Amino acid sequence: MIYLLRHGEIEDPGSRRFIGQTDCRLSTSGRAQAEYWKTWLQGKGVVHIYCSDLDRSSETAEIISSGLEVKISVNPDLKEIHLGEWDGEPMQRIRKKFPASWTERGAHIDAYRIPGGESFNDLYNRVVPVFTSIARKIAAEHVLIVGHAGVNRMILCHVLGMPIRRLFSIRQDYGGLNIIENDSTGFQVASMNITLSPSIKI
Repeated sequence: MIYLLRHGEIEDPGSRRFIGQTDCRLSTSGRAQAEYWKTWLQGKGVVHIYCSDLDRSSETAEIISSGLEVKISVNPDLKEIHLGEWDGEPMQRIRKKFPASWTERGAHIDAYRIPGGESFNDLYNRVVPVFTSIARKIAAEHVLIVGHAGVNRMILCHVLGMPIRRLFSIRQDYGGLNIIENDSTGFQVASMNITLSPSIKI
């Protein structure tokens, strides 16, 4: 069993921004979400946690690990998409400054590469081999991957056989949990984007 979690909510950047590999800390709600999953995952048999080296992923993993007492493996290839020159910039500013590029990216969301960054095809080719390597290692064991919205969408596109261009049809909220079963017949998505506590902001 693979538990695939998006990291907790991040501190409010003040406006809608492109946040790829820009490093952000968890907000108070984000830490509460991680605490919630720490409790929920107790007794679920998780033997290992994998995360990226971005603060929001590793902080979520560390909080959860403190309740499960399992090892964390940090893998830079699990970090979010690199958005190059747009990373950290307000979306409205980019849309006004580069209207042609904005339109082209929307039309070719899978293949468009922001200057200095990655396309979603690039992200897929970076993330999926890591995921399949983890899946091969665990056999019948249960693991947790603390990913990012883009990372998780690439994994889910792979498992579901969906074209990458449809990635935004998969919702991934802060603190949303996906459950992927892995057996001799292959992968099956058992649940997607679970948010279990209405008292916690997701």
